[in-house]
Amino acid sequence: MEDSTVSMSEYFQRQDSLISRVLPNSLIIIPNNLPSIRSNDTKYPYRANSYMIYMSNWFEPNSVLCISNYNNVRESTLYVNPRDTQKEIWEGRIIGPEGALSDWPVDSSNSILDFENSIKNQLSKYSNLYLIKGVDPQIDNVIQKNWDDEILDPCVFLDEMRSIKSDSEIELMKIASSISSEAHIKAMSISRPDIGEWEIQASIEGHFTKCKSTNSYNPIVGGGDNSTILHYTSNSKRIEGTELVLVDAGCEINGYASDLTRTWPVSGRFTQPQREIYELVLEAELSAIEACQVGSPWINMHKAASEVLAKGLIELGILDCSYEEALGKNLDGKYRNFFMHGTGHMLGLDVHDVGGGRQGGKPGPVLRPGMVVTVEPGLYFASWRDDISVPKKYSGIGVRIEDDILITEEGPVVLTEMCPKTIDEIESIVGSAL
Repeated sequence: MEDSTVSMSEYFQRQDSLISRVLPNSLIIIPNNLPSIRSNDTKYPYRANSYMIYMSNWFEPNSVLCISNYNNVRESTLYVNPRDTQKEIWEGRIIGPEGALSDWPVDSSNSILDFENSIKNQLSKYSNLYLIKGVDPQIDNVIQKNWDDEILDPCVFLDEMRSIKSDSEIELMKIASSISSEAHIKAMSISRPDIGEWEIQASIEGHFTKCKSTNSYNPIVGGGDNSTILHYTSNSKRIEGTELVLVDAGCEINGYASDLTRTWPVSGRFTQPQREIYELVLEAELSAIEACQVGSPWINMHKAASEVLAKGLIELGILDCSYEEALGKNLDGKYRNFFMHGTGHMLGLDVHDVGGGRQGGKPGPVLRPGMVVTVEPGLYFASWRDDISVPKKYSGIGVRIEDDILITEEGPVVLTEMCPKTIDEIESIVGSAL
């Protein structure tokens, strides 16, 4: 298998757990992602479907995992690319059905070229069929042509399983968190006035590559006013002398993500207005982390951060209203002019992982041991906004602080704690490598 701390037996246990949840006499079909064209005949780097990784640790494209409980016996079959010498000369070695059977957690393996005929011959013996739709249109078409009954969705069960991380998954996420923390520290150390956003991005991605990891999402490196754009990713401007830079960048290891944000002054010294906003956001983050307790409703972390921010915005004179108006009846008060997003999300094989909890969706889950979440409050004072009043001294300041949190019976564990976030720590690191 690919490098992983997850054992072969754990993958089989996951397959057993899934088929114990579905209806009797069922077939579950999990297609892998298709390669994506970047332009003409070049492709984006391939990333396997998270459900495929979770159930089998299989990373090659053009593949399908089938798991059944016919006669109450688990059988998992992986359909994969067959060996092809000419193709391998150009694109690299192919594991093939024999390699998949010998080294991956499946009971049998076949060529993907035989998938349609094989499924046609098998479907009649099953009473129920589960398929993750929308991943591979060709697989969807094969099933729709050969199955007349309702097609069920296995993700309701898979998402529940994925929301609680095993010890081996947590170890992978600790590694990813450590690498991301190191990358942010290195980026702080090379920062200087007039540095390019792209230079910071290059430093971070270079460390990811050095550590045999990849981006878990496109890095955000926003200096000055760009730090106030939540999903800014062009990373193409120079950062002037006294400006802050907001860096949101995380890596993944064997598919498991980290998600880390730090904000610092490229000069190495916070101005007084920057310091005031930074300390307020840090207080909100620490309050939200403390709210990440077993049995706590999802909303509690957002409520904890929001209460600190609403109060602080009034004390700084940014909001001229009562605390009740600032906070709002449903955490929708005037403070939301400057803190527009949620306080966190689930984290795992996807950076915005399954299991619920994102702002705007259904009510999030109650926190349980083994969940991993992010906590990421922020305040954003864009000089270019004409829909709100921004005090001049705070204009162009954007601050977000984000950590990855493991929920345990003993309280929240900060997986990214090695990445400094106090003002004194940050000021001592910025520019130290120059």
